[in-house]
Amino acid sequence: MYQQTQAYLNQLSALLKKHEMWQSTPIEAHKLQSQVPFCHDTMAFDQWLQFVFIETIQQLITLEQPLPRNFAIAPMAEMFLVGKAGAEHVIALLSELDAFLGEAND
Repeated sequence: MYQQTQAYLNQLSALLKKHEMWQSTPIEAHKLQSQVPFCHDTMAFDQWLQFVFIETIQQLITLEQPLPRNFAIAPMAEMFLVGKAGAEHVIALLSELDAFLGEAND
């Protein structure tokens, strides 16, 4: 399960970079302190994917901790990535990841 999830993270990172939704500079620490879902009050959704979602899941994989289950990130991507180049590819991949982590893959 960890290997497949890592593959999804790698693909997501590559898509974000390909479609210029990847930020090369670190995000300001105070923006990570948001208490709002998806940090939408302090950062764009693509920034949340990069600095919160990918980082958090990567850390769970590295530490071999349980991965989150039964969540839905793709619908948020559909709302927040409207009009961005490559959005349909990111949304499709997130839909696959949502489905994968919603299955019993243990």
